[in-house]
Amino acid sequence: MSAQHTDQILTAYRIGALNGKHPLYGDEGARFYPGRWNKWSSPIVYCSEHYSTQILEKLVLANAVMPPDLHFITIIIPKGICYEKFQTAAHPGWDGKSQRICQEFGDKWVRERRSAILFVPSIPARFETNILINLAHDASKAITYERAKPISWDDQLYRS
Repeated sequence: MSAQHTDQILTAYRIGALNGKHPLYGDEGARFYPGRWNKWSSPIVYCSEHYSTQILEKLVLANAVMPPDLHFITIIIPKGICYEKFQTAAHPGWDGKSQRICQEFGDKWVRERRSAILFVPSIPARFETNILINLAHDASKAITYERAKPISWDDQLYRS
């Protein structure tokens, strides 16, 4: 699939520790802790199209035990940024327990620098979209983010 260009300004959300080991907006965490869509050699910035999807992704990854000092940033993706969409129908088994299909796709996407962002489905929220940012792509330099804001976790998330 060839890259397309956004026709409007998009926002995305990312959650992380404000004073953590790795910057809140950066790919260092993905370099040391590869995820579903990357290998250690192809770091990316993981974020979500919606704040609520990012909350759900964090809850799943942390087994509902949230570390202290979590903040979120709103990422601004300007009009005209090149993007690609992962086509689920073309990759049977992408959502299985094995992450191989997704990691290989993401690794190739990063290495080939096909686009600055990649839209992929969320695993815990199948009809929602996560956005991957390839900081190695020149167009990603136009992507900005707002000052980090603290997250207030609702106690209802932890009821037994």
